[in-house]
Amino acid sequence: MTRILVLQLAEMDPPARLAEWLTDAGADLHIAHPYRDPIDGVDGYAGVVCLGGPMGANDVIEHPWLVDVRQLLATCVTKQVPLLAVCLGAQLLAVALGGQVEVGAAGPEVGPGLIAKRDVGWTDPLFAGLPLMPDVVQFHHDAVVRLPVGADLLASSTRYPNQAFRVGRTGYGLQFHIETTTDTVFAWAASDTDGAAHARPGELTRERLDELHADVEEVWRPFTERFVRLVRGELAPVDPARPQLPMI
Repeated sequence: MTRILVLQLAEMDPPARLAEWLTDAGADLHIAHPYRDPIDGVDGYAGVVCLGGPMGANDVIEHPWLVDVRQLLATCVTKQVPLLAVCLGAQLLAVALGGQVEVGAAGPEVGPGLIAKRDVGWTDPLFAGLPLMPDVVQFHHDAVVRLPVGADLLASSTRYPNQAFRVGRTGYGLQFHIETTTDTVFAWAASDTDGAAHARPGELTRERLDELHADVEEVWRPFTERFVRLVRGELAPVDPARPQLPMI
């Protein structure tokens, strides 16, 4: 079994379906809660997943343990430990490596969304197999406004361009969510009514969210399987010595 450390940063942000997909792909998960227990580092793990949370990536005064999470994510990039960082996780990854995160100037992005692959995404081992415009779940107030130096932008959207990026050979940040269930989104909407009010009319109904999550699973479960293959060493990471050109 492939040991993967899952960092759950808030009680309301569980790994949910992502845990199921990782396990089905052959991963042995260890779920850690940095807000409750200190994290020891990445030794003994072949890969790391970092989830989201309601706090901001810069809220280190109120949540000092975020400093340890940032350091762990930076260590993953330095040691080339495959990393998948989601929403707040992606924002922490960006800040840890010199990027910038701010409250989104265009307001919260909430509900069903589409992202578009950039040219670099067509040659990336995880993103190449995605369709041009995959479905995602959005629920965030902050945004990555500047990527770390040397990061590759893999996917964008109209409102917030930095939707997915790669740092180093095996560090991935996703501004959006792929792990949620309909009930997870309902819980977030109930706890953040101001944010939920920014969703388009009818987009947070059970019928619409069930349909969305079916579409998300179709695309992002295979993506998760590719991540586990990358962790196991079965899928080659990007070779920075080779020119990265889109496939024709």
